[in-house]
Amino acid sequence: MDSKISVLDIDIDNCSAKEAMKKTMEYMGTEPVNIVEMATVGGLMQMDSMQQLKEDICRFDLILAGDKTILEAADITDRKHLQETEGRVFLKMFMRYLHKNHKRIYLLVESEAEGQAIFDYLQKNYYGLQVVGLAKVSASNRADDMLVNDINGGEVDCILAALASPLQEEFILKNKSLLDARLWLGLGKENIPVGKNGAGQGRIAQFFVRHIFKKEIEKSKRR
Repeated sequence: MDSKISVLDIDIDNCSAKEAMKKTMEYMGTEPVNIVEMATVGGLMQMDSMQQLKEDICRFDLILAGDKTILEAADITDRKHLQETEGRVFLKMFMRYLHKNHKRIYLLVESEAEGQAIFDYLQKNYYGLQVVGLAKVSASNRADDMLVNDINGGEVDCILAALASPLQEEFILKNKSLLDARLWLGLGKENIPVGKNGAGQGRIAQFFVRHIFKKEIEKSKRR
C-alpha cells in the first residue's frame, strides 16, 4: 500500500482492488471522515494548472486510478491491475460491502438526471441499500451549509460524490471537518455506475479526452 505513482503531479496509490478494499473497510470503522478519490482522466486534466489544489488532493487518504489510461501513463504494465481498473472491480466490491452491511449512503450529483440514473442503478443491482439522501451540488450556486446539515442529519456512513473536478475536490476539502460520516468516495463524472445503458454515453467524447490526456502526459515527461 506504500507504492504510489505520479500522474500530472497527483500521487495515486498503486494497489490491487483487494488492498484498496481492505483499507476502505478500515476507514469505515473509524472517525473522522476519510477521503477516497477515484482519479479520472478528465479530472486530472481539469486540475492540471491548479497546483495548490493538487497538493491538497495528494493528502487524501486513498487515491485510486479510475481509468486504466492513468495507469498506462505511469508505465504500469501489470495485466491484472489494468484489468481490475478497467472492470471497476474495487467499486463493485465496495458497493457489495455497503449493501451487505446495510450502510447508509448519501449521493451528491450535479443534475436530477444523473441522480435518478444512479438511484435506479442502485435499486436494480443493490436493492435494499439505504440511500438516505440525494442532493445536487452546483458550482455556480453553492449551498454547502445546507448540504452539510442535511448529510449530518441522515446519520450517514458513506457519501458518494459523482461530481466534476474541481468541484468535487473543492467541496470535500472545504467541508471535511464539518461532515459527520465515515467515508467520502469521490467517483467523478466518468465513474458514475449506471450500467450498460449509461456506459455507452459519451464514448466518442471520452476517446478524444483520453487522446488529449496521452499528449499531455508525453509533454509532461519531456519537461
